[in-house]
Amino acid sequence: MGVYGRVFLSYLFLGFSSIFVLPLISWFFLTSNTNSASAQRLTYIVHMDKSFIPKPFNISHEWYFFIFNSLKPANSMLSGTPLLLYTYDNALHGFSAYLAPNELDNLKRIPGFISPYKDTIVTIDTTHTQEFLSLSPFTRLWPVSHYVEDMINGIIDTGVWPESQSFKEDGMNTTFPSRWNGRCEVGQDFNTSMCYSKLIGARFFNKGMIAAHPGINLRNMNSARDTWGHGTQTASIAAGNFESHASFFGYANKTAKGTAPHAKLAIYKVYWDEGGYASDVLAGLDQAIADGVDLISISLGFDKVPLYEDPIAIASFQAMEKGIVVSASAGNRGESLHNWIQWVLTVAAGTIDRWFSRILTLGNGQIIIGWTMFPSNIDQQSFKLVYNKTLSACNPSMMSMDKPHSSLIICVDINRPYWQMSNIMNSNMSGIFIYDYPSYVVYVHGVVLNFSQTFLKIEHAPIVDSYSARGPSFSYQGILKPDIMAPGVHVLAAWSPNTLAVQIGPNEFLSNDYNILSGTSAACAHVAGVVALLKGAQPEWSSVAIRSAIITTANPMDNTLSPIRDYGNYLQNASPLAMGAGQIDPNRALDRGLIYDASLQDYVNLLCSLNLTKEQISVTTKSNGSNCSNPCYDLNYPTFIALYGVQEYHRTVTNVGKGQTTYNVMVTEPEGSVVKISPKTLFFAEKNEKKSYNVSITYEVSDNKKVSFGSLVWVEENGEHIVRSAIVISPMKHFL
Repeated sequence: MGVYGRVFLSYLFLGFSSIFVLPLISWFFLTSNTNSASAQRLTYIVHMDKSFIPKPFNISHEWYFFIFNSLKPANSMLSGTPLLLYTYDNALHGFSAYLAPNELDNLKRIPGFISPYKDTIVTIDTTHTQEFLSLSPFTRLWPVSHYVEDMINGIIDTGVWPESQSFKEDGMNTTFPSRWNGRCEVGQDFNTSMCYSKLIGARFFNKGMIAAHPGINLRNMNSARDTWGHGTQTASIAAGNFESHASFFGYANKTAKGTAPHAKLAIYKVYWDEGGYASDVLAGLDQAIADGVDLISISLGFDKVPLYEDPIAIASFQAMEKGIVVSASAGNRGESLHNWIQWVLTVAAGTIDRWFSRILTLGNGQIIIGWTMFPSNIDQQSFKLVYNKTLSACNPSMMSMDKPHSSLIICVDINRPYWQMSNIMNSNMSGIFIYDYPSYVVYVHGVVLNFSQTFLKIEHAPIVDSYSARGPSFSYQGILKPDIMAPGVHVLAAWSPNTLAVQIGPNEFLSNDYNILSGTSAACAHVAGVVALLKGAQPEWSSVAIRSAIITTANPMDNTLSPIRDYGNYLQNASPLAMGAGQIDPNRALDRGLIYDASLQDYVNLLCSLNLTKEQISVTTKSNGSNCSNPCYDLNYPTFIALYGVQEYHRTVTNVGKGQTTYNVMVTEPEGSVVKISPKTLFFAEKNEKKSYNVSITYEVSDNKKVSFGSLVWVEENGEHIVRSAIVISPMKHFL
């Protein structure tokens, strides 16, 4: 899921019985493994035009069943029969089915058929983070929102561990919202009694995965129960209740709580040990919309898929229309951004101001503080420190050498720490990496280790982490993505206790009720919690208004008031292509001053400008009558991206402050550019009044493909509101 080490002072790793290896969780998938008997059949997501429903059918599902049954051939050379997996009515109009080529050909001749797309594989990408985001029980967003007891947070993920203390109902409103239409689905080791006033619904979807692997024997729970830990983690970050005894083997020992601690949770399990597929993801999203959730957190995505084939894009368009905000992870693959969809909040991941360490007291009294998360329950332990040229190479030859007793081998830095760490594990030795203090090895003969140290208020936080995916987006580079950054590094959250939490050496595996992991999934869940708080505090805000408020109040500075930096770019100042507008600031988002609003038709106008076919637009919008009379690529978005040359923009802002007011513009021009704003002052006579302005960005095309960035800020004359838009100038990115 993320990256688990970074040199600040020193690395500390201990070996065999004492080497720590955090599970670098890489959320992966299995490729389709259809057998020869059914190799000609594939799963398709089929889009239909609902206006063609014949009169005898009362609902679309009946029509889809009739169509499907008409496809079944009397005699087929193929083994098996076609399978109808799901029918959809909220995220899109249509169904998914396991079809042979001739069955698909017959389907294409049915009136109302729009298009089919093959099922695709999906990639799946705390105790202190709320304080780092300045959320307080005494002031601003938490008390104003009443901890959002009536908000329903839909989690699309790997399920949930319902017995976790983070999902207890203590202190919560025990009534269910009247709009809730969901249920608790019975499955393996999961019954209806496991849903209550906190966890109000749980369902699971795996028909697409099973169709892709005929005859498969599910290796994990055939229910909404989470056997990975990932879904439990994201659910607890977004909306976990207060739990005072949470820690990771002594690290981060404090009260755990989600960003919206009293929000309701509705769980939709769509990802399995065997993989995840678009048809299942779409079914989960379709059900979440039908169930009446207020927001959706989805920490998975589809790489390099156009809008009209991306189930998250299609479903989130319908969610936006119903006022549901969708928070989606940017991805954990550095340059491979997914969920770049214009109508979702795309979330990058950054560090927090917390540090997990061991204190090494050397034999001469010198002290070294090093990064580690070795799961020890003892306060301190003494070792002999060993350094020689043969052992300290920490290479495979260690396995044939004599093992020094109760010693730490100092491994020399050859820039291959994980390879050296593996060698230590296999050699039954213990090892330590001291990168920043090479002179110490000359005269120090012993060390004392103090375990499980947690330090707070670390300076220069947040920093964009290197794994966090960067823009521009794959399909349309005219919208800046990601949108926002949130805590995503070393986040403590609930975990499935039957799942590996940490491995010590090659054979020792430990579980825990809480785990510390990293990834844009954790960041996405934090933003989902903030969305719940904002909707609870301001229920009249639209989904577009909430996204605008979050983006324009983000903070581009770290906790030392220096520009946020980027681990993925050698600690240079972070570009908006890495962090979006900056770190989310929940309290400032509550009082935003101006918003950039956009109607559903504005998004349709954008789609009409992207050289899409009528069918592709109708698939995305779930409407066969989209009005493309006014195509416009210049969406009223709260950020700006220019792809060299000269670009013109038109923006409209709405005054959502207290009434009559005046705003003046301040511009920080990206290096090498000229930015012109007209007008430079906006006067509002009353609340909800709209004013427009124009922006011209001129940039001379450069051969060095340099990315430069700045900002456009509207400052209220009384200083009460500051509304910031990031500006980035980037070369066009070409995707293979």
